[in-house]
Amino acid sequence: MEPSPLTQDSRPEIFQPKIIRLYESLFREDDEDTELSDGFWQEFFLHRPDSAGLKRILDSIPPDEMLHLQSHSQQLVRRAIQRIRQGKSPSDEVALETLTVFLDAALTKKYTNPSSDIISVLAGLHDADAVMTDFIAMLDTVIRNGRSIPLRLKAVRATLSITAAGFHTALPSYFTHRDLFPSLMKYVQDCENSDQIIPAFYLLGLLTNYNKFEFQNPYRLRLDDFVNDAIIQKIIGSFGDHCLRLRDAYVAVQDDLPEGWTLGSTLNYIGLGALAPGSRPSTPTPAAEDTKSLFAALPGPEIGILLSTYDFANANKVFCSSLIALQPEKKTDTSPLSAYLSLTSYLFQHAHRSTRAALYSYLSLFIIQILVEDQLLLKRLCSDDNKLSVRLCRQRQPYLPLARSDRVPTTVILDLMLDGINHNLRRRLDVDFYSLCLGILLRILSYLSRAKVRLAYHWSEVWRTLLSFVRFLMTYESDVKSNYKSSEMINALVSLLAFALSSGENFLPDPASYDDLFYKLTESGDVLVKFRDAFGLSSQNGPTQSLINVSAHYQSLLDGEGGKSKGKHLSPLEVSKVIKQGYETLSIDSSEGLDRWEKFREADRKTLLKRIARAAVDDAKLINDDV
Repeated sequence: MEPSPLTQDSRPEIFQPKIIRLYESLFREDDEDTELSDGFWQEFFLHRPDSAGLKRILDSIPPDEMLHLQSHSQQLVRRAIQRIRQGKSPSDEVALETLTVFLDAALTKKYTNPSSDIISVLAGLHDADAVMTDFIAMLDTVIRNGRSIPLRLKAVRATLSITAAGFHTALPSYFTHRDLFPSLMKYVQDCENSDQIIPAFYLLGLLTNYNKFEFQNPYRLRLDDFVNDAIIQKIIGSFGDHCLRLRDAYVAVQDDLPEGWTLGSTLNYIGLGALAPGSRPSTPTPAAEDTKSLFAALPGPEIGILLSTYDFANANKVFCSSLIALQPEKKTDTSPLSAYLSLTSYLFQHAHRSTRAALYSYLSLFIIQILVEDQLLLKRLCSDDNKLSVRLCRQRQPYLPLARSDRVPTTVILDLMLDGINHNLRRRLDVDFYSLCLGILLRILSYLSRAKVRLAYHWSEVWRTLLSFVRFLMTYESDVKSNYKSSEMINALVSLLAFALSSGENFLPDPASYDDLFYKLTESGDVLVKFRDAFGLSSQNGPTQSLINVSAHYQSLLDGEGGKSKGKHLSPLEVSKVIKQGYETLSIDSSEGLDRWEKFREADRKTLLKRIARAAVDDAKLINDDV
């Protein structure tokens, strides 16, 4: 029998999906000027997209080559817009997903002239306005009224991609020409779960920060006027959920859940902590060395929602009020405020690990400062009606006393400030961070004094922390003085101590707490004198001199009772007696002016906020891969 003329082709070793071959045809350099046929695009948008494959192909194309292929990339953008506007399933969703992957990969390349090159890749310089206007109108329509939430989410992601990728170019200006705010709020209103809200909330933060110091940003104005309680509460609820996720990433590295009841913690809980063995409650074992790199990578990219939260809080009192008041559906769940304060605690203990972590810590400090500067909001933060339980970070020593019951939010904020001061001490001190912490403490104490609010709190930790900080500044005097901003920080520290000294009787809960402040100042007398001289705080009527005078007054009384002169150690009871007797002959300078502070002004933090926005933009490029 003669052999058959028909032969069977061997099966390829690796099967390549048809869509991959179409991607390769689309971005083939040898025919970059060819107008692809309708049939090509019909087939292209029928196949299920291969996001990983498309990204791999785009990542392999250098920026200059991408510019050479702009004819095909422009066709992709135009054809995708057309398919999406037709609203036919599944091609509209395929087109939107493909466009999102394309934007993620193509727009993050390092072009020589980013603004013009990006416009060339997307639309061409001559047709830019028409194509981009059409593109954004399409996104706006889908975000507001798309046929399904998944499709609308893809539109939000595409908008987030192009905004983040082109944030430092003229590209996002197209999103300020067309106001997406109503559509984003309608989308949030219709969202079915917390995860769907986050990309829209993140996007709102980026749009609000685009050139906001250079022109009147329309999104910032929208935040001022927005009063829809239901949508605001939905955003805050989603924010709280994601704060817990970000917090739990720290816990996954080192579980710092406090140990069970011990003698020390029990005595501390009932107010007899002084009788406990040691000066601190029982604490977990410190983390191993190999956790440092894991902590340095935190927080996760979703932390960028802090930028949106800051902008909303800074512009809108309804938002601030809802953040404080909103309670979870189940009593066993965590409130958004509790979740936010818990995350902030972990941020502060690890703020020193990276510039990025420090930037987001500033942002959280801005939010807290905005809250405590509003007297009505601070009154609510001090109210027993708003008590909450907050898991605070205990991953590094020193540890603050463990609170095992619900507390008013202000006491939690005080703990955050003390932890921030205690856990970020470095020779190259982050002066901005410390000035913010001290400023918030002063704002809280001045309110408590004026309103005669007496909070149950471990006040001795405040005085211990502040005076330990004085000692630290003395130890690293030359390093501190080399920072031109340090004088502002030092003045804030001295004013805070002097104000507490002169006004403590207005807010401290009992005489023993006030006595403790005097005793700790007396102990630090020599350090305060050196501190005054080292940093040039020698004014005869200044707050530093007031602290020194009080310390010297009591030191002389204690010495007279048998301290240095008789070589006798006084008991705590004897010391307390001397301090009480000393009030009769003590003269304390007026606290007038010590609690003066300037209201938060965004323009004063312009440089820092621009750095934070850049960090949020970088994180947006990462979060878009995961939402």
